Amino acid sequence: MKENKVWLITGASSGIGLEISKAALSAGNKVIATGRNAEKVTKNLGGASDNLLVLHMDVTDLVQINEGVNAAIEKFGTIDVLVNNAGAFYAGFFEELSPNQMERQMAVNLFGPMNVTRAILPVMRANKSGHIITISSTAALVGYELCSAYAASKFGVEGWMESLAIEIAPFGISTTIVEPGFFRTNLLEPSSTIWNELHIADYAERIAMLRPGWQAMSGTQGGDPAKLAAALLQISGEENPPKRWMAGADSISEAERKAKELLEQAEAYRQLSSSLGFEQ
Repeated sequence: MKENKVWLITGASSGIGLEISKAALSAGNKVIATGRNAEKVTKNLGGASDNLLVLHMDVTDLVQINEGVNAAIEKFGTIDVLVNNAGAFYAGFFEELSPNQMERQMAVNLFGPMNVTRAILPVMRANKSGHIITISSTAALVGYELCSAYAASKFGVEGWMESLAIEIAPFGISTTIVEPGFFRTNLLEPSSTIWNELHIADYAERIAMLRPGWQAMSGTQGGDPAKLAAALLQISGEENPPKRWMAGADSISEAERKAKELLEQAEAYRQLSSSLGFEQ
């Protein structure tokens, strides 16, 4: 396995993306750290270094992505690991989220990783190697109130990544879906969470009850992003990294709950479901 790799990490200004960037640099790797605020990325990573390239990149902007990938190749010659981390959280009941908000959620969380991956795949195919890591969520396994937009985007990420894994495996490219539970990032901070634009009286009482609970979780989540980053570097160094990694005890618990629910649902209608074929 290649010891020192070139990592491109989106959403590197804070949270999980920042910690992955720090961990990769500390391990002697070269890092292309991207974000919508390049100055903030540089500051949070402790300033410039020979092994670091900071780029202004909005994952919904194809021009910025292509220019960024070209700049990365010019500086470091290749890209070995892509971490699709950039994301947004549009919170609220589905009916109270405007169509524009739903589209923006998909643009950042689903089409964003697709855009960056599409730009980098030619490099990895030419190298006959590479590792694409996409940060998903436990909201890709189960739905939660006020998370219909976010869950829809993350469920989409999972289906895309599972299919992509099969398509690019012949080129020696690995994929990993990371499903973090609740980690202490800025995702739930007022500056990061975008709440519903529309307001419907039928939902008023429930959102008044639920919204404070979500807001109160900010800064109290149990997961440590630095530990996640260190573990992810360990996983990426494996010869056969996992297709899916559930990060956090709460993530494992939710995965087990969903698996049990699926088996129960399959068993409940096994006879009816199995009787739908043409008669022989």
